[in-house]
Amino acid sequence: MATFLHRVAHWAFRRRRTVVLVWVAVLAAVFLGAVNSSEAPEDSASLPGIESQQAFDLLDERFPGTEADGAQARVVFVAEDGQRVTSTASRSAIDTLVDAVADGPQVAEATSPFDAHAVSEDASTAYATITYETTAEDLSEASKEALTEAVEQARDTGLTVEVGGSALETEPAQGIGEVLGILVAAVVLLITFGSLAAAGLPLLTAVLGVGISLATITALGSALGFSSTVGELAMMLGLAVGIDYSLFVVSRYREERAKGHQAQEAAALSVGTAGSAVVFAGLTVVIALLGLSVVGVPTLTKMGVGSAGTVLVGVLIALTAVPALLGFWPDAVLPRRDRKGRRRTRTRHPGRFGGNRKGTAPAGTARTPWGVRWARFVTRRPVAVLLLTVVGLGALAIPSLNLRMGMPGAESKPTTTTERRAYDALADGFGPGFNGPLTVVVDVKGADDPAAAVTGVSDRLAGTEGIVSVSPPHFNEAKDTAVVSAIPSTGPASEQTQDLVRTIRDERPAIESATGAEFQVTGTTALNIDVGRKMQDALVPYLAVVVGLAFLLLMVVFRSILVPVKAALGFLLSVGAALGAIVTVFQEGHGAGLFGVEETGPIMSTMPIFLVGIVFGLAMDYQVFLVSRIREAHIHGEQPGQAVVTGFRHSAQVVGAAALIMMAVFGGFMTGGESMVKMAGFGLASAVFFDAFVVRMAFVPAVLALLGRRAWWLPGRLDRLLPRVDVEGEALTRRAPAPNGASGDDDRQESVRV
Repeated sequence: MATFLHRVAHWAFRRRRTVVLVWVAVLAAVFLGAVNSSEAPEDSASLPGIESQQAFDLLDERFPGTEADGAQARVVFVAEDGQRVTSTASRSAIDTLVDAVADGPQVAEATSPFDAHAVSEDASTAYATITYETTAEDLSEASKEALTEAVEQARDTGLTVEVGGSALETEPAQGIGEVLGILVAAVVLLITFGSLAAAGLPLLTAVLGVGISLATITALGSALGFSSTVGELAMMLGLAVGIDYSLFVVSRYREERAKGHQAQEAAALSVGTAGSAVVFAGLTVVIALLGLSVVGVPTLTKMGVGSAGTVLVGVLIALTAVPALLGFWPDAVLPRRDRKGRRRTRTRHPGRFGGNRKGTAPAGTARTPWGVRWARFVTRRPVAVLLLTVVGLGALAIPSLNLRMGMPGAESKPTTTTERRAYDALADGFGPGFNGPLTVVVDVKGADDPAAAVTGVSDRLAGTEGIVSVSPPHFNEAKDTAVVSAIPSTGPASEQTQDLVRTIRDERPAIESATGAEFQVTGTTALNIDVGRKMQDALVPYLAVVVGLAFLLLMVVFRSILVPVKAALGFLLSVGAALGAIVTVFQEGHGAGLFGVEETGPIMSTMPIFLVGIVFGLAMDYQVFLVSRIREAHIHGEQPGQAVVTGFRHSAQVVGAAALIMMAVFGGFMTGGESMVKMAGFGLASAVFFDAFVVRMAFVPAVLALLGRRAWWLPGRLDRLLPRVDVEGEALTRRAPAPNGASGDDDRQESVRV
């Protein structure tokens, strides 16, 4: 692997103009494809294999001409204090609105609250239901404008009018995540490298990779069903890994130049060594993302595929575009003092590129890097550090035991939106359960008396504890299917409502036996239960596939059994602490205001498995980058404890900078309004912090120090079976020419060749 990548980088350095032109041509081609592509589809809510989805499918089949997920608007009217919506003036305004909307385009039915008995007991609140012939994404602007104009006219009469449902759903506010992440990344890179060029090169290549990936996703959006959410996640990951992968190559290039290698050989060595780590780190991320397809949720599968493609583009750019750009400006990425020293050296000794690592500074005057000081501290006290990290992360993970999963609804929206105000008004006027009705689809195709069978089901539902009311059944034209709406006494996110759904389903065999009708339960609460169960059932096989493949990959990379086991245990600590942080902020509300979280509630059902997948890939990034340098020192003859110190000398600062950049990119996406993206940004930023600064910087060196040489043990037979990929670049060490003009270093460990 190292030798092959060494040749690739040599070629890219020599043919730098060709390489850059090819990447620019690729960007132009996919951009043209994106411009001429069809509009991206909306996120699909289809979840095959669950009862709620089966009920929706049955509705689509038995009620032709109307879609179960068709657009709907619930217009809520609230009278002024002390007045009633049944007054002559209010009733006239409501009837006018219903009549105006009924004549609008794409409207299937507009039901007045006075015809549907949709008036609260105190007559302070009422609602009209507007049903459309098409889905929300296909609703025309003319239909939306007609509804908006009618609402505004009703408001002019003094009524408070709010609109819930999907017809006029407010688009989430766009944040500044991309800009904020890039700005913070630029600052971190500038501080780390002390060079504008060194800071700018990873940013440039990351933006190039994200541009190519987003344009490709847009171009293929219609054909493969990639929605805007796929693109947003791809952008988030693409910026993070794109910057990090280029950062590791540039950092290694500066290190090789400091050893005295000429620019072309330094670029080739950096790609042959750090580039090998980039390849295997990228593969672990890709495995984790593609593994999302195991879950069986189409939306997650598409998000995984789109993001995996973005990571692959980032890897390819780090291996080809970075050495090509280094060829244009070979000295620009070096520290200022090194550049000045090299200019003086060229003046006195043309053709020589020597110089010590600190330029003109005398040997022995450099301060010991913080990574070295920290590694020495950990290796001297491994037991105490290990206990502290495990107990600390375990304590942070405790709130995850109270995890409640659900799907975000109007209750999670800010109070500035009309959907949220409509939700609150209905809860005040009709009770908390009104916003989460249970939709019961009754199949009476095999019943002797369909009407009596449906009545029997309705009566049983009405007699269930926790049900406030049951609506009259609505039959289809064939009279073989009916829909009944049951209103719970508690809200849709309440645990009591979830228990109610389970109770109804548990009692179903007895009800079906007594009535001769079959029925299925759907609706928001039932959907939350079904999705949560599907995610839980999929978690174990998902982890088995992803962790199993990654374990084999890491065993090949590190030629060890215990190191991959340690990596997996560290990942579990990271993801557990991250889930605990999400529950603490987004569910329990502690510190929610600090992170811009306006409403708390259940955690999105897909969030845990989504977090597990992405965090696993990112955690393995740091595992490969950090531990590969430790193994590199070990195979060159260093004692285990000293190898840990050497590995930290060369990689701790860069890994820390990479983690800060990832945290900035992910945290920046919290500035948006999309709840899933905001929660994902917070969870990923938290997980990166725990993994990079606690697990990799404390847990890993402590475990390696305790294991000693046993950490690199591999049975002889397995050693012969596994392929050798040479991530450490041992073959390059044997064949690389001596640095031209290389000088000694103030620390013996700095001279370790890769």
